[in-house]
Amino acid sequence: MNNEPNGPVPLGEALASFDALWSPRIVTRVNDYDVRVAKVEGEHVWHVHEDTDEFFLVLEGELRISLREPGGERTVVLPRGAVFTVPRGTEHKPYAPSQAAILMFEPSGTSTVGDRHDEVPDHVDATTGHALGS
Repeated sequence: MNNEPNGPVPLGEALASFDALWSPRIVTRVNDYDVRVAKVEGEHVWHVHEDTDEFFLVLEGELRISLREPGGERTVVLPRGAVFTVPRGTEHKPYAPSQAAILMFEPSGTSTVGDRHDEVPDHVDATTGHALGS
């Protein structure tokens, strides 16, 4: 994989460099935002980011995101190539029926389990992202 500070980052190679689920790797930064990739499968945890939106792009597989909104609960289904932004302050829970790969944009330092969350299960990494290759 290219390790130059300003070189291209092949996403396939980045994803192949780790196996952990729900444990994002930071592939680059844009201004004050991390661009993170993660492998996901099964359920994450209900959580909310009070001060930031959360952007998802599905690279492989399918991601479902359940949302608790003022009008009730709903689930959006994101096939490969789809994007979705969870608005700040919206309680949500990502879920992947089988292994998938996602890319997220979040302000640097944003926790994967948000500002408020249910109990974090063992298979979810409560992190602000890991450096690629760690």
